[in-house]
Amino acid sequence: MSEIVYLNGEFLEKEQAKISPNDRGFIFADGVYEVAKYYNGKAFRYKDHLDRLERSLAELNIHYSETDKLDRVFTELLVRNNMLNKHAGIYLQITRGVEKRVHHFPVDIIPTVYAFAFDLPSATDKLEGGIKVITAEDIRWQRCDIKSVSLLPNTMLYNKAVESGAGECILIRDGKVTEATHSSVLAVKNNKLITRPLSNLILPGITRKVVLEICSANNIPVEERLFTKEELYNMDELFISGTGSEITPVIQVDNVKIGDGEAGKITRFLQQKFFEMVS
Repeated sequence: MSEIVYLNGEFLEKEQAKISPNDRGFIFADGVYEVAKYYNGKAFRYKDHLDRLERSLAELNIHYSETDKLDRVFTELLVRNNMLNKHAGIYLQITRGVEKRVHHFPVDIIPTVYAFAFDLPSATDKLEGGIKVITAEDIRWQRCDIKSVSLLPNTMLYNKAVESGAGECILIRDGKVTEATHSSVLAVKNNKLITRPLSNLILPGITRKVVLEICSANNIPVEERLFTKEELYNMDELFISGTGSEITPVIQVDNVKIGDGEAGKITRFLQQKFFEMVS
């Protein structure tokens, strides 16, 4: 069976989907994206993803008025690709649209909307055994709160992790931890959860938000503050969170073992509560 995608109001075979070379997403990376996860056909925190999408569009002044129809589009993609009974992701990309190459934002331009479904199973081995990560200087732009398709710095940094045999790359800006290349960074010290506060330098992660809600509901103290790479090395527990990562323990940073080198009790508790929500 051919893969069915969605492009500008149509469902069609992937091989038939054509996007203009004058699309500003191709020329300028002028667009935004979202990735939502469906657990056996049920969307997880769909409204949060939609809210974040609408915020990203607004920040870039991209005028797309049909976000209320996206839930039906996503479900139809799952149906047409036989993914209702598995864990799947939906990738959505909205660019400013097609226009001649000019550096300002053209007016009266129709956005290009593209979406597809893909298998997104839980990485059971990583969730159980944890991963090793590296650190690197955060070379990205100053508006990381926008979920922009301009991901070249992220891919360059993640490739460093892949080449070193690590599972992620945690980013450092001005001596302080920001986030990882495609996930949020959360730590535990003295039974308190610590994570960087939201700002223009990190993405407002949906799973990060869920983790903080779980902590609030279960009286786990949370401190949103900046912390250094040296503090990172000395955390009792560490994990990354994200739509694909879910809640993945980090057992080693660079050459430093975190805690006792295994997922800690608070990380395990948060995993348990998270998967109760999606089961």
